Amino acid sequence: MEPVVLGGLVLPFIILIARIVETSLETVRTIYINRGHANLAACIGIIKTGIWLLSTGLVLTNLSDYMNLFAYLAGYGLGTLLGMEIEKMISLGYVIVRLFIPVDPQPLITELATLGYGMTRIEGSGSFSSTVTIVFMIVPRSELGRLMNILSREYPEILYTVEDVRNIKEGAKIFHKDAKSRILGFFGL
Repeated sequence: MEPVVLGGLVLPFIILIARIVETSLETVRTIYINRGHANLAACIGIIKTGIWLLSTGLVLTNLSDYMNLFAYLAGYGLGTLLGMEIEKMISLGYVIVRLFIPVDPQPLITELATLGYGMTRIEGSGSFSSTVTIVFMIVPRSELGRLMNILSREYPEILYTVEDVRNIKEGAKIFHKDAKSRILGFFGL
């Protein structure tokens, strides 16, 4: 009796694992496409498609087994979550951060400059305050968490926006920290 139960769970388990890996790869591939890394995205796509063919083929040839269908669907959900976590770890590329500062910006600007952040400052006015300072920053995605911690902890009154940057001039000095090698940067490390 034991081998039958084990045999009945092996195929769904294989489908679940294959689907988690395939969907995680698809999530990462999409991120690489959006960041302009077409060659790496193509390589991931080849591997992802092979795994997809395997997992989908296993389900389609055993449609009467509902455990296979459940494993396929659950693998998609879990793979999406895992892929998003992998994306956070990769931290590939840059973001543009805009700070809208209604108070004296100099303490914040000084602190961020000492931490290595490059900034451009513009004075303006807004409908809710007579003067506002807008600070533009291009920040490596790997540094965004540290910046958000500083802003939320020490400057909670500041409004900020964050957007992805698709391309940036090669060699631009936007963050005063040792640059990663091009090979490691290609892989998001």
